Amino acid sequence: MRIALVQQEASQDKQHNLGRGLEAARRAAGEGAEVVGFAELAFEPFYPQRPASGGVKDLAEPVPGPITESFQKLAVELGVVVVLNLFERDGEQTFDTSPVIDADGTLLGRTRMVHITEYDCFHEQGYYSEGDRGAPVYATRAGMIGVAICYDRHYPEYMRALALNGAEIVMVPQAGAVGEWPEGLYEAEMRVAAFQNGYFTALCNRVGKEECLTFGGESFVCDPAGLVIARAPTMEETILYADLDLEEVARSHARELFLRDRRRELYGEWLSR
Repeated sequence: MRIALVQQEASQDKQHNLGRGLEAARRAAGEGAEVVGFAELAFEPFYPQRPASGGVKDLAEPVPGPITESFQKLAVELGVVVVLNLFERDGEQTFDTSPVIDADGTLLGRTRMVHITEYDCFHEQGYYSEGDRGAPVYATRAGMIGVAICYDRHYPEYMRALALNGAEIVMVPQAGAVGEWPEGLYEAEMRVAAFQNGYFTALCNRVGKEECLTFGGESFVCDPAGLVIARAPTMEETILYADLDLEEVARSHARELFLRDRRRELYGEWLSR
């Protein structure tokens, strides 16, 4: 099964960004991709670079809404699963949200970022409410897909919850800046998560210079043994492809040993299953 991660820049023109994203998904499907994933806030500027002020809610859109509905139509046409990320408005609240669309165009649900950070150029607490939907996993035509939105990937308990909920692939929409963390740390983190939980991790990062951050790209995919099997270049728009054998999930050390030997009675509600 082939997945594609769309690593592209986002300008101030949301409609232009959306058009480019739709075209990229079309190209990916033409190359045999069954799942197409996008980076964090893929079709809009990374708003949290500056502290929130004024009409933050006016920047967000509902789900379903223009972005989601555009990709639902494309999913039907192309027969691909799509994992998006956008700034969602739900009533008076706003969220960092990943709608997941099945290959028949069905909106299977939306994952909302659970953990919200706040530091220089990542003023997210002024934009996002805390996610209220747990760690859902979606039964798609291509397999069982979970989503860990950017900051959530730092939390081992969240990554384990996705495994317990049956994830075979964890898509990670990210906005990772150049020099934000020591070199190789993001990759090491995702390799360990894949190995400890017995699933594929697929991190799709933003790319390009924006107001106060430069996003580095370098999207990558890890297999359930913790090995990087595909890697995109730095500071370059591209579509990264990876061919996955989902049978590796059942054969992984995590599924054969680690999850079997867990001491469930020691863990909290999310992790006691």
